[in-house]
Amino acid sequence: MNTREIIASFLTFGLIFCLIIWYLIRPYTLHTELQHTTLNGVDITYAIRGYTYGKPVVLLHGNGGSHHDLDIITRILADAGYRVYTPDSRGQGANAPLDEYHYEDMADDIYLFVTQVIKPYYTRNFNKPAVFGWSDGGIIALLSEVKYPGTWSAIITSGANINPDCGIWDLESEREHPTYDSPLYKMMLYEPDITPSELATIQCPCLIAAGEYDAIDIEHTRLIANSILNGEVLIIEGADHGSHITNSTEMGKAILNYLKKIHY
Repeated sequence: MNTREIIASFLTFGLIFCLIIWYLIRPYTLHTELQHTTLNGVDITYAIRGYTYGKPVVLLHGNGGSHHDLDIITRILADAGYRVYTPDSRGQGANAPLDEYHYEDMADDIYLFVTQVIKPYYTRNFNKPAVFGWSDGGIIALLSEVKYPGTWSAIITSGANINPDCGIWDLESEREHPTYDSPLYKMMLYEPDITPSELATIQCPCLIAAGEYDAIDIEHTRLIANSILNGEVLIIEGADHGSHITNSTEMGKAILNYLKKIHY
């Protein structure tokens, strides 16, 4: 072989070797993707970050927000080895706005997201996802398990409520003279309507959190946790409705510790 042939053979071997190494480590490399799907008649944008075959965790943002509100938590969980899915709820984030919103529809959306987007991805070793929901996201997490038992391996919420009479406002006055004229705000004034007896049907472990100075009454938070067989309360000292989530690693670490505690 002449020099040119030797160099060509060496480069070919090197390329093949690199491809083999890439294929072997591919399941363990972090990556971020932004994708789109249609569920329940609406377009849904969602982000994915984490290990290719990591255990799935779904993060659900609050009213009027987007998946970016949970970027800190996403990074913490992805770095720990989980595959993190963060959808924008219907009509919010990167999705086209709607004229009307209902938590029941959002619960249907997220159930379909799990069964039609997440589950088919795992050709092996599929685990029912764990879910963290902040505020409205927590409502959706709880309601989806009530409507579709067995959807989640574990539920973690922060600042969630099961009815509008939860300490946010003078409900009667606010319904008569609402502060904001938007479909999303109107939904919060009249929904959700989840009963303690419905929460009692939830079988998976649940961590129900709130900030010490949350908009949701602490007693309302305790009511949710106490209504669930495997419910546990976590009050974040010094936090309000979102300071421990959007500008802090505190909630992300709490989620990670809880998932480790329940061996997920």
